[in-house]
Amino acid sequence: MNILLVFAHPEPRSLNGALRDVAVAALRAEGHAVRVTDLYAEGWKAVVDREDFPGLAPEERLRAAAASAAAFEAGALTADVRAEQEKLLWADALILQFPLWWYSMPAILKGWVERVYAYGFAYGVGEHSDRHWGDRFGEGTLAGKRAMLLVTAGGWAEHYSARGVNGPIDDLLFPINHGILFYPGYQVLPAFVAYRVDRLDGPGFEALAEELRGRMRGLASDAPIAFRQQNGGDYAIPALVLREGREAPGARGFALHRVEG
Repeated sequence: MNILLVFAHPEPRSLNGALRDVAVAALRAEGHAVRVTDLYAEGWKAVVDREDFPGLAPEERLRAAAASAAAFEAGALTADVRAEQEKLLWADALILQFPLWWYSMPAILKGWVERVYAYGFAYGVGEHSDRHWGDRFGEGTLAGKRAMLLVTAGGWAEHYSARGVNGPIDDLLFPINHGILFYPGYQVLPAFVAYRVDRLDGPGFEALAEELRGRMRGLASDAPIAFRQQNGGDYAIPALVLREGREAPGARGFALHRVEG
């Protein structure tokens, strides 16, 4: 497999840096080709602005989606964005690695998504009709590929449990897993999450590294999260509301959008 790892941590000597090296080595040991985008090291521009659309006339109001669509169609996206899109098309699997900061990804990684996921590339794709509402949520440009998150958190696993004060980790990561990865078509594997990383000692790191090696060995074969495909019949179109009776008994919130059992 070809694998792209997008790394979002400002310190290469951090635990995240060490885990990245473990993951890359484990993947290459399995015979995979690996490329790494190191956002901080590469000085990634994290905001969408007029600089992203050099063809936009100075007097024209910036409408980000429309400008993105026009630039993508014309092949006029900036070189850094085009390079990342080419990597995504090359890769059979994508790993997003980041520390959980304020319940989400670092701003630089969100900026990578916002700029690279151009209209016509990751969204705004496919037919819109009374039978099919775009190629998204299980379909799209990146369908057939795999993706997963590699996340570190300072809090305890219990803090992110079903009754934990931070909320369940699956709920916190849902907007990324479902809204960023599943949306353009990826099959999304359960996240690898390391907890209490600020207190990790040598033996703790070795145990964590071995667990990560196991997940990397399963990247091509582990079962993905069973998200419902938007156009698979579970949702009424064009309302995109889950049809009555499709959910498991007692399911609410984000759990409605997973097939249980």
